Amino acid sequence: MLKSAVLSPGIFRKITGNGFYTLRNTLQQTRLWSSRPRDPETKKKLRSTLYYVTAAGVLTVGLSYAAVPLYRMFCQAYSYGGTTSLTHDGSKVESMKRIKERVLKIKFNADLGAAMRWNFKPQQVEILVSPGETALAFYTARNPTNQPVIGISTYNVIPFEAGQYFNKIQCFCFEEQQLNPNEEVDMPVFFYIDPEFCDDPKMEFVDEITLSYTFFEAKEGLNLQMPSYASRH
Repeated sequence: MLKSAVLSPGIFRKITGNGFYTLRNTLQQTRLWSSRPRDPETKKKLRSTLYYVTAAGVLTVGLSYAAVPLYRMFCQAYSYGGTTSLTHDGSKVESMKRIKERVLKIKFNADLGAAMRWNFKPQQVEILVSPGETALAFYTARNPTNQPVIGISTYNVIPFEAGQYFNKIQCFCFEEQQLNPNEEVDMPVFFYIDPEFCDDPKMEFVDEITLSYTFFEAKEGLNLQMPSYASRH
């Protein structure tokens, strides 16, 4: 059986040979270099470099906190990456014509960020909807931990090209949600497929659309208000 042993400085020097002295000399030279006086120009360059590095770090942290709002504004403006449109045009919803002969299968998917501690799932696997017809679906989120957890969600649509026709009247996307320990909420998604979907040649063979949500854990200490449409249990 192997046993641990403590080497005396003399034995260690015999074993390591020149390596011990090389390491010692290198450390001594580093201390001398760091403590030697520098001319004002060198000091100015070092300060400038430090300022740039600090500024870059602050900018990186700031962008990480702003990532979700920036993603929301960009994607909602351009329906990028399968992002749906959020509309409050009541007159259009009331006057649009349902395309009965075209039936689409809408599937629902739920994902969680790596650090998210919630349970999150759709209440229905799929529903059938025609363009020009409003539909209501629900997701359920539960906090199984013994402490409050704040979440925020992003979403997309597959195929991506269908995102511009997938309109949400009401949803929980990009809304900060706080769930207390063991609290559960029902989150509705009220939506419709724009009838113009049927006029797009690229959508001719698209009969199935997947709406996918991903919840991420947000920072604590934010001033949050739970949306009134969330049914709490």
